[in-house]
This record gives sequence, C-alpha cells and structure tokens, in this order.
Amino acid sequence: MRSVWIIFKKEFLGFFSSPLFFLMAFVATVLFSITFSMGIQNFATLLSNGMYQMGANPQQLNIHYAVFLQHLSLVNLLFIFFTPALAMRLLAEEKKNRSFDLLMTSPITSWQIVLSKYLSLITVLFAIEILAFIYIFFAQQMFQFDLLPTILTGTGIFLVGAVYASMSLFASSLTDNPMVAFIIGIVLNLGLWIFGGLADFTDHVAYKKIIEQISVNQHLQLMIDGIFKTSSIVFFISIIFFFCFLCERVIESSRWRST
Repeated sequence: MRSVWIIFKKEFLGFFSSPLFFLMAFVATVLFSITFSMGIQNFATLLSNGMYQMGANPQQLNIHYAVFLQHLSLVNLLFIFFTPALAMRLLAEEKKNRSFDLLMTSPITSWQIVLSKYLSLITVLFAIEILAFIYIFFAQQMFQFDLLPTILTGTGIFLVGAVYASMSLFASSLTDNPMVAFIIGIVLNLGLWIFGGLADFTDHVAYKKIIEQISVNQHLQLMIDGIFKTSSIVFFISIIFFFCFLCERVIESSRWRST
C-alpha cells in the first residue's frame, strides 16, 4: 500500500497545484452562488406569499426539492464535464509525456496504479461537492429543515461522480491524446444517462423493469426520495469495479507490450 499512497499523494497534490483545478473551482463557485441565491430567494418568496402557496406543488414547499435538489443537480452536471477533464491528465497525458513508461518499469502492479489514481480523482470530486454543501450549511441559519434527505442525495450524487471517475479513468487509459480521452469520457458519462432514459421509450414491461434495475437514474432517484437500499450501493460499486477492471486490463496490456 505504500506505493499506492506515494502515487495518490503525487496525483492529489498535482490536482491542487493545477491551474485547471482552480479554474474549475472558480466556475463552480460562481455557478453555485448564482443558482443557490436565486433558489433561496424564490423559495422565501413562495413561503411569504399565501396566494403562491395555494397553487404550488407540494414539492415546491419542501426546501429539499425546491432548492437543495436543484443545487446538487448542478454538481452532477459539473461532474459530467469536470471528471474527464481531470482524468485525462492521469494516464493519457502521462503517456503523451512518456512518464507513463516509468510506471510500467516500476515494481508496482497495474491494480495499484489504477487504485491510487482513482482515489486521487474521487478525492477532488469530493472536495467540489463539499464546496456545494457549504451553501446548504449556511442555509441552516435561515431555515429549519431536516438535513438527512439532502445528505443522502449528496451521497447519491457522489456515487454517480465516482462512476464518472471510473469511466473517465478508463477513457484516459485508452489513448495518449488528452483531448481524445476527454471527449471519450464525456461520451461515456452522457451515455450513462441516455441509457437510463430508455425506460421511458419502451412499453414492454419486462424490458422496462430490466432497464430500470440497471439504470443510474433509478437508483439515484431512490436516494433523492430518501430511500436507502444496499442494492443501490452494490449497483454503483459494481459499475465502478467494472470500469476500473477494464482500465487495469488496458494498463496491464501496455506493460506486456513494453517488455
């Protein structure tokens, strides 16, 4: 595990010393500030106006759905594009700079390479989500609400981000062109949601249930509604392991070709 820690520390510090990360943090902060302040203002206006409340959907009167869910949905949207941008430097850029060859000749396994780089990537995603939660914690000074459903939603968003990380890392392992890795990562991330939406376009009951069971949309929606199922956690972990396994196979094949 010492090798994993060394590579993890190198990549982790590399992220937080990169201009790209600070640009992402700046963009995220600006977007979070605008959308969250608008959401809070609209919610406060709704609560203070009885006429608006009469025709409002019950979810519009729940701060979790009216404000926090929209806020965290923005985090998910940013993860779709931020994750491939961060992952492309982990393997594709190293291949381009020839520093990847050093890893191939080092006494470290392919799984250790994947694990260390993957952990560094999801740590950065966690930092971005914590940035989003700072706004929610400040909202506790103005409103009284149960934070547990929002934390469960945030956990679901992070797990989806962890899936993005595994797919984006796999995309980064496929090429030595960072831009190609970035595009492949975005395609995989968007494809995840497109696949989940296929359930709405079929009337076949059996197909619909199968798609829903293997759909990220469905499992995330359960957590948004405050329903915690171990099957959902197993589902996310299974996808993460699958793409990390594919990434490990690509790295291992590169090792054999270099010998």
